[in-house]
Amino acid sequence: MPQVFSGGTVRNGAVRVLYSFPHKLGAARICTTAWQQVVGIAAAGADVTVFTGALSRGLPESVRIHTTLAWKKLRIPYKLLGSRRACALHDWLVARNLKKLAKKVDVVHVWPTAALRTIQAAKELGIPTVLERPNAHTRFAYTMVQKECQRLGISMPLKHEHAYNSAVLEREELEYQMTDYLLCPSDFVARTFREEGFPPEKLLRHQYGFDRKFYFPDSKPLESNGGLTVLFVGGCAPRKGLHYALDAWLQSSACKKGTFLIAGQFIPGYAELLSKQLSHPSVKVLGHSSDIPNLMRRSDVLVLPSIEEGSALATYEARGSGCVLLVSDASGAVCKDSENAFVHSVGDVPALARHLNTLDEDRALLMKMRAASLSTINEITWEAAGVKLVQVYRDAMNAKAEAA
Repeated sequence: MPQVFSGGTVRNGAVRVLYSFPHKLGAARICTTAWQQVVGIAAAGADVTVFTGALSRGLPESVRIHTTLAWKKLRIPYKLLGSRRACALHDWLVARNLKKLAKKVDVVHVWPTAALRTIQAAKELGIPTVLERPNAHTRFAYTMVQKECQRLGISMPLKHEHAYNSAVLEREELEYQMTDYLLCPSDFVARTFREEGFPPEKLLRHQYGFDRKFYFPDSKPLESNGGLTVLFVGGCAPRKGLHYALDAWLQSSACKKGTFLIAGQFIPGYAELLSKQLSHPSVKVLGHSSDIPNLMRRSDVLVLPSIEEGSALATYEARGSGCVLLVSDASGAVCKDSENAFVHSVGDVPALARHLNTLDEDRALLMKMRAASLSTINEITWEAAGVKLVQVYRDAMNAKAEAA
């Protein structure tokens, strides 16, 4: 039975979702996040229609797929149009199609920089919209990255996604205002929006997840005689806080017998800035790695002292692989401080060094925290994320109906 509004509440039945994603669904990074969301909500019983720029991976047969920048084997190259024009074209096409599908859609899920026309069309049709926020408020993120780069004396590459871009900021802030609800994957993200004056009722909490087919713990416990193995995964740039992690590592006892692994590529100038720390014999720079799951299974700890983040997928994947998290309170990690992880305030190197010391000196505590983390990983899979997201859609629909 189709989902309908009745007396301010939503009847049981399949939620009919129009999911709009302007990029290559199923490719890397946020394209994987979006793909996993679609698979997850379909598995959770949603009736899903997807509009995506292009499709890089297959989807369940129940999902209806429309590509806005591809037709059969023909694709409009993103580089030809440019990212902004490609997103604008996608947004225009989705908005036009939404008007035709209005009676078959209960909620519209959109992604940043490709949502204004779609949100406006949905408003005219009385359909609630939820805007994905894979990162903190963009103004906050730009400001934090800019300040940290200035403090360190380096610059972000001009075309880097986290370099200040006034056009992107202006468009995204319009989307924030126009959408009915903002989907926040962490309490940290929600906090950055509250601090910008957004009412709590506009901020809906969902979560991301990990793929249990690839991320799972090793059946054999890690050997303790070689010292602590700490892993950093991600883009090696100031916003991820690698400089804080290295300083804490070298101040801790763990660097004497342990190993600090770095899996990621450096932005220009950052490796040079950290050359002294990187040259320490305990530090191993791996560069880009295609075998992150195996690295995580071989590591005791994932460290991520981000200065701003959405909800880092590496933290979900690391927990699924058996790593204990040592993360900042801006990492967006789903964890419990001092129970299954250690959480420190942004930039607090002494606290992170203490956490490293504690786990280096107390292997039993490390194993206890690892067991506590693994005991609840079913709550942070992509399947669990899909169930939660469908409930968030229902909440948005109910709230919209009650406000009408």
